[in-house]
Amino acid sequence: MALRLETEIQYIKGVGPKLGALFNRHGLKTVQNLLQNYPRAYEDRRAARNIANLKPDDVVSLKAFVVNVASYAMGRSTRKIYDVLIRDSSGQIRCKFFRTPYRGYFERFKPGQEVRIVGTVTNYRGRLEFHHPEIKDIEPEEDISDALIPIYVETEGLNSSKISKLIQFAQNEIKEWAPEVLPKELVTKLNFISYQEALSRIHHPEPDLGNLYNEFKSEAHRRLIFEEFFWLEMYLASKRSGLKQEKGFAFKNDEKAIEQLKTALPFKLTGAQLRAFAEIKKDLESGRPMNRLVQGDVGSGKTLVSFLSALKAIESEFQVCLMAPTEILAEQHFKNAEKLLSPLGIRCALLTGKTKLKDRKEIAEKLISGETDFLIGTHALIEDWVQFKNLGLVIIDEQHRFGVAQRGILKNKGTSPHFLIMTATPIPRTLAMTVYGDLDVSIIDEMPAGRTPIQTRVVTESKHEKAVQFMAEQVAKGRQAYIVYPLVEESEKIDLKNATEEFEKLKAQFPKIRFGLLHGKMKGSEKDEVMTQFRAHQIDALVSTTVIEVGVDVPNATVMVIEHAERFGLSQLHQLRGRVGRGEHKSFCVMIMGYAVSQETRERVEFMEKTNDGFKVAEFDLQIRGPGEFMGSKQSGLPGFKMANLVRDVELLKVARDAAFDILAHDPKLSKKEHAPLREEILKSYGPQALAGVG
Repeated sequence: MALRLETEIQYIKGVGPKLGALFNRHGLKTVQNLLQNYPRAYEDRRAARNIANLKPDDVVSLKAFVVNVASYAMGRSTRKIYDVLIRDSSGQIRCKFFRTPYRGYFERFKPGQEVRIVGTVTNYRGRLEFHHPEIKDIEPEEDISDALIPIYVETEGLNSSKISKLIQFAQNEIKEWAPEVLPKELVTKLNFISYQEALSRIHHPEPDLGNLYNEFKSEAHRRLIFEEFFWLEMYLASKRSGLKQEKGFAFKNDEKAIEQLKTALPFKLTGAQLRAFAEIKKDLESGRPMNRLVQGDVGSGKTLVSFLSALKAIESEFQVCLMAPTEILAEQHFKNAEKLLSPLGIRCALLTGKTKLKDRKEIAEKLISGETDFLIGTHALIEDWVQFKNLGLVIIDEQHRFGVAQRGILKNKGTSPHFLIMTATPIPRTLAMTVYGDLDVSIIDEMPAGRTPIQTRVVTESKHEKAVQFMAEQVAKGRQAYIVYPLVEESEKIDLKNATEEFEKLKAQFPKIRFGLLHGKMKGSEKDEVMTQFRAHQIDALVSTTVIEVGVDVPNATVMVIEHAERFGLSQLHQLRGRVGRGEHKSFCVMIMGYAVSQETRERVEFMEKTNDGFKVAEFDLQIRGPGEFMGSKQSGLPGFKMANLVRDVELLKVARDAAFDILAHDPKLSKKEHAPLREEILKSYGPQALAGVG
């Protein structure tokens, strides 16, 4: 049968159902999938290297002999590190693996066996090593004239040589195996090679450009990376185009109550708060529905900006609702609203799971009649009986806690209401414009005056006793403390049971301190009760196996002790640290690492001692962990790129974004003949809803 791009891989000559099933397991089902399976590195066989002349960051290929294969446990985890020691006539070097490529991988290697190593040299504690290199059997037909060899992700039964030969066969069999979809004028304007030329070179690289290929900087890489970014940005641009076409309500340019609130405050708003509110105000007066994300570090004053926005809506005779992820946070927002807004005549109400039936009926009546201006609550706000007379602004605190469906329900409770989303999780601007590309973003990057910086210390397990003694001293001075444990897998045996044991030990060690315990198996109402007691200072020190809720405000808490700090991402550590330092007293954060941590892990956590700036922490965290792990696997909106990297390729991301938004600005419906392929590609990649904005 004639091969087509949509042909299943098993029908390629020499593959068959068994090998086809292996490809399928790795997401490669069609010929097109195979052609878009890019090499992860390139082996330069002309540059013969020996172990003695290796340098850090070298991408090399060398022949060597296996000395031995060993494995050992990773700290207190059940996971293993595998260590393959190799040698040549000049010396020896270790190849370390922190995960197994596939079952039986290490059983292949025997002492004295000759192998080829392809990988990047790493400097670990002053010693050169390979981390996750390719270890290949020496192939009899190795041809030294094929100077730059593509290396693909391998698995049992599928090696790079086999994958490369199948790709070559498919390219020879199909006449037009990489049709051009981008508009011709865009390709010319950006000085790109054609899509087919890029795909051809990526699988058959120019021999003299080994460094460019291994650094993802070749012409082929630039074209394919741009392509990945471009389709994402077209999707985001079309979504935003749809939002911009909706008609909304233009709020009045009347700021009497806003000025009254500013005057009543015992402090001045920061420049960043004023800038963010000016951006919001412009949206609210535009006549188009606002969809804006406000990013601000812990304690930067986002809530106050949202209250100013609420006043703007209420002065224009609209109602406002604010949805928070937990009852504790909803109650906190309500108390602040009562304190700041009620004196201005704003009628506030609170709705949570704890609200009694009698009170719910009263809330329902006052919402419909318009007697309630500002409703604050939890996910209870999305219940059917919650109906507004004239909902004009929806404020969502900590957006990632709520799904798209919940936001849609709130939107339908009004007629194209404005949306303001707040997050205390600093996200680098490059990532924010990708993940939240359909939203306008305001950043509050300035802290209120008078905040005392939190003093951070990173220590090892040997200083554990000193850390808890310090906590006890602060509690004796009338302060409060948090002691936080990471949530870990049951198999690792450092879970709820151990945290509970520590809680009991601490109670026995410090009988005068009133300890509280929070863990993941408690009911929501039980957690809320413990947090309420902590806020009321009926608990001195809170031991928790869960992350303390973002935004919880206990000004008297001045000590945060984080156990096994190496198990948290840096942004998580920063969020935890932000639970203290909210009052007039000096605050401290002690991060305790386990004994068996690598040098890289130690340096990562120790970065927390250098800065209290959440955006700097986020940038550093993104660089070392990569965008997928940084955002978490469940973060919707972040695609899995095959080649593009949001940190490394940020300049191409900006070019792709500008190109996509420019096309839709000049052809909002993508109705031009040359843009028909764009419509088809977006439809294929993202589904019909992606084109809702362009019709």
